[in-house]
Amino acid sequence: MIESKKNWVVQRPNIDTVKKLSNELNISTIAAKILAARGFEHADTAKMMLKINANDLHDPFLLNGMQEAVERIEQALENEEKILVYGDYDADGITSTTVMMNALLDLGADVDFCIPNRFTHGYGPHEELFRKAHEDGVQLIITVDNGISGIEPIRLAKELGMDVIVTDHHEASDILPPADIIIHPRVPENHYPFGELAGVGVAFKLAHALYGEIPDHLFEFVAIGTVADLVPLEGENRYLVQKGIEQLKYSSNPWISALCEVTGVNQREIDEDTIGFYFGPRLNAIGRLGDAAPGVHFLMSENSLYATEGAKLLNLKNAERKDIVKSITEEAIALIESNEEINHSLVLVVAKEGWNPGVIGIVASRLVEKYYRPTIVLSLDYEKGTAKGSARSIEGFHMFNELTKNRDILPHFGGHPMAAGMTFPLEYVDELRSRLHLQASECLTTELLTPKLFIDIPLELSEISVEAIEEVKKLGPFGVGFSKPTYALQNVKVGSMRKIGAGENHIKMELKDEYGSIDAIGFNQGNLHDEISYDVQLSFVGDLQINEWQGRKKPQFMISDVQTDEWQLFDYRGKVHSKWLDSIPKDKTTFIAFNNETISYYQSSIHTPIKLVDSNALNSEFSPFIVLLDLPKTSIHLEKTIEQIKPKRIYAHFYTPESQYFNGMPSRQHFGWYYTFLKKRPNFNLQAHIDQLSKHIGLNEEILKFMTNVFFDLDFVTIENGLTSVNVNAPKRDLTEAPTYQNRVEQLEMEQKLLYSTFSELKQWFDVRMKEYSYS
Repeated sequence: MIESKKNWVVQRPNIDTVKKLSNELNISTIAAKILAARGFEHADTAKMMLKINANDLHDPFLLNGMQEAVERIEQALENEEKILVYGDYDADGITSTTVMMNALLDLGADVDFCIPNRFTHGYGPHEELFRKAHEDGVQLIITVDNGISGIEPIRLAKELGMDVIVTDHHEASDILPPADIIIHPRVPENHYPFGELAGVGVAFKLAHALYGEIPDHLFEFVAIGTVADLVPLEGENRYLVQKGIEQLKYSSNPWISALCEVTGVNQREIDEDTIGFYFGPRLNAIGRLGDAAPGVHFLMSENSLYATEGAKLLNLKNAERKDIVKSITEEAIALIESNEEINHSLVLVVAKEGWNPGVIGIVASRLVEKYYRPTIVLSLDYEKGTAKGSARSIEGFHMFNELTKNRDILPHFGGHPMAAGMTFPLEYVDELRSRLHLQASECLTTELLTPKLFIDIPLELSEISVEAIEEVKKLGPFGVGFSKPTYALQNVKVGSMRKIGAGENHIKMELKDEYGSIDAIGFNQGNLHDEISYDVQLSFVGDLQINEWQGRKKPQFMISDVQTDEWQLFDYRGKVHSKWLDSIPKDKTTFIAFNNETISYYQSSIHTPIKLVDSNALNSEFSPFIVLLDLPKTSIHLEKTIEQIKPKRIYAHFYTPESQYFNGMPSRQHFGWYYTFLKKRPNFNLQAHIDQLSKHIGLNEEILKFMTNVFFDLDFVTIENGLTSVNVNAPKRDLTEAPTYQNRVEQLEMEQKLLYSTFSELKQWFDVRMKEYSYS
C-alpha cells in the first residue's frame, strides 16, 4: 500500500460529451476531456474559447472614469505638466509601470516613475513619496496596480495641489480614496464586462484609450504581469496572455533574449509556465529584496549590454530570495512545532523579528502547503512597533473578508480572498491569532481542512501520443480560471524502474497496461524506488510532456503523486542485508524471525527489535509492514502469521543458512542401498567413514546423515556411541512415517514455494492467503 500525499478526488468528464467534442472539433480525446472538464460541453462554446481574438477585447471607454482620465492626461500633455507613474514592487506592478511609461513616453509626456520600497514605504501610496513628488514639481500622479486603499496619502496629494488618477484591480473597501479619477474593473460594480483584469491589464486599457488603438507592442508586458499575478486566464486576460506569449516567442527586444539566457529557456518555447516559473519569480525577486526600479529599467532596456546586466541582477536576486525563503521557512516551522498555541490554531500566525518582509508571502505559501491551514507570516519591527506580513489562505476562508472583521486592530491591509498583506501594531499579533481562530472555527469544517487534489483528466495509456500532447498545448494558456490539467493514470503497473541523477534522488519508470506503455519521471522522488513493488496496480497523478532526444519525440509522464490500495511484496531473497536494510521504513515495520538463530545473526545489523514469532507472539501487535527474515518450520506457521497481521507490505528475505533444496530428496533406491550397506556392516562408524562413503555412493554427506536419522526414527537402526547397527527385528514401516522425512518434505516444499520461486509465483502464493483471510 502507498498512501497519496493528498486525498484524490477524481472527476470524470461525461463520456458522450467527450466523444462528441472529439468528433465535432476533430481533436484528441485528451483535449476533449480538458474542454469538457472546463465546462465547454458544446462545440460552439469551445470554438469561441479556442478562437478568441481582438474582437473579444472590450472598449476601454467602458471602464468607469476612462474618458475623464484620457482627457486629464491629454491636458497634462498639452500643458507639459510633469507626470509621475506610481507603481508597485511585484511583477504585476513592475510591468504595469512599464506599460504606462511606454505609452506616456510615446505620447511625448514629461514623465517619470516611482515604486515604493517594500521595506521603507510598504505597499501602496505613501505620504513621504507624494510629498517628494510635489517638491519635484509633479502635477499629475497616475497609480498603477495600487491606490484603491491609499485613502490618506491620496488626500494629502490633493491637499498639496496634485491631481491623482488611480488605476487598480485590488479589492476595494466601502470607503474609496479621494482621487480625481478611479479606473477599476469592479468599481463601481458591474459597470465593466470583465472584472478580473490584473493591474497591468488595467494599465493596458488606459494605454489603449490613450493611443486610440490596440498597442500591440505592449502585449508582452501584459502577459508577464497577468500570469505572475495569478488572475483568472479567461475572457480578456486569456487573449492578452495569448498575444503576449506569441510576441515573447519572436520579439527582438534585448531584455527577452537576456532573460531567456539566464533562465536557460528557449525563446521559441516560451509559454505560461515559463512566465510563472522563470520570468515572474525573477521580476518579483528584485522588489522582494530591495528597490524594484531596476526591474522597470530592465524591461525598458533597448541596449543588449544593459539588458544582459539587468537579467544577471534579476537572476542573482532570485537566488538570494530562494536562500532567504528556505531559512525563514525552517525557522517558522520550528516556531509552529514548539508552540502549542500556534500549532493548535486553525489560522497559523507566526511572527519573528528580522524576517525579510519581501519574501514572507512565499513562506506563508510554503506553510499552507505543509499544514493546509490559512497562514499569516509577520516580520516584527520593535523599533517601529509594527508587525508587517503576508497572508495566504485555503478554500473556504476568504482572507480579505475575514481580515476586514478586524479593522480595529488592522489599520492597513489589502488583498484578495486567497492572499493579503498587512501592517499593524505588533502588540496585536496574539489578539489577531485568537480572533482569526474563532472566525475560522465558524466556517472551516474538517472536510475543508483536509487537502484535496482534484484530478479532472483520467487517462488511458492508449490515448497518449506526441500529437495529442502538442494539441493540448494549443488549448493554453492555462492558469487560474482555466486551470492546467491534472492527469491521472489508474490501474497501471511498473514495467521497470531505476534511480537516476547524481544523488539517485530521482526515478525513471516504465508504466504499462494491456494497451500500451509510457516513460515516467519523478523528480526528487527517488524514494519511490523503495516504495513501489512490481506486479501491483498503481495510480499516478502528474503532467504530460514530450521528451525529445536526438530528434526523436516520445510522450513522458511527470509524476507528482502515486497511490495503491493493494498490499505489496518486496523481494529481497538472497540479497546481502547491508544492501536492502536501509530502504526499509523502520518506524512502520516489524522485523519477524521464526528461529532464534536468525535473531542472533541479524540483531547487530538491524538496530531495532526483532520479534520471534511463535504461538505467543501471534497475540501481540505488529506494524503494517513486516520483514520476513527467515523461513518458519512449517508453512502453516507462516500462514497463521499472515492471517493475523494482514500486512500492507511484506519484505521477503527468507535467510536460510542450510538450504536443503539443492540436495533434494534421496530416492527409495538410495534408501534401499544404504540399508543393505549398513546391514552388512554392524557397528558402522558413520562419522569416521562418511567422507569415503559419500564419494563411493555419490551422495552428499548431509543426505547420508538425513537417511540415517530417518532409519533411526523408524527403529530401522540403532545408534550407540556413534556406532550404527541395523535392527533386523524392526517391523516394516513406510519411510514417509518418519518425522525427519516429513520435515524434509515440508522444508523442500517451503523452499521451492518461498525461497526459489519466481517473484510472480511468490506473489501468487501470498495473494491466495491474503484473499483467504479477507484482506482488504
